[in-house]
Amino acid sequence: MGRRSQSKRSWRPWFLLSMLPILMLGHSQIKPPLREPEAILVLGGATEREHFAAELASQHPDLDVWISSGTNPEYAEWLFQEADIASDRVHLDYRAVDTVTNFTTLAADLKQAGVESVYLVTSDYHMRRAKIIAQVVLGRYDITFEPLPVPSDHMTEPLLRGLRDGARAVLWVFTGQTGSAWGQRLSKS
Repeated sequence: MGRRSQSKRSWRPWFLLSMLPILMLGHSQIKPPLREPEAILVLGGATEREHFAAELASQHPDLDVWISSGTNPEYAEWLFQEADIASDRVHLDYRAVDTVTNFTTLAADLKQAGVESVYLVTSDYHMRRAKIIAQVVLGRYDITFEPLPVPSDHMTEPLLRGLRDGARAVLWVFTGQTGSAWGQRLSKS
């Protein structure tokens, strides 16, 4: 009996930790954005996202655009120049290697720039996972977000991907590590 109750207790913290992103996402669904967005945050991975952001930036000339690991710098600079967006409004960052690090590499920079709310731009199929991670990572810096999904022909990603990356975001909050190196090591073996 002692062994069984001990094994039950050992999985509880992990279960509760894995449920945290779901609870946070649920909370974000009922809580409206409190602040007007002050910047546009674009998650790299599809050129359509940057095109969408260029149009959005044209409509909001007071907002800077922060792009995390998007297209190559030459293309991005050309795209925003063609949209008449001043280069000092466009912040290109190439430190991210995945969706979690899209957020963890830029959140402190956004906060340091005085940004308290962003438009979050990514593809529609990717938005659920992005919102889970954003709730944890941007929430850590008290940065709110308003999701703006870019339409695509892709099916929505499986919920498990969002939960996995939500757990990685929680890991980052507590340890400063995202687990991306572990994932890269596992994929090589």
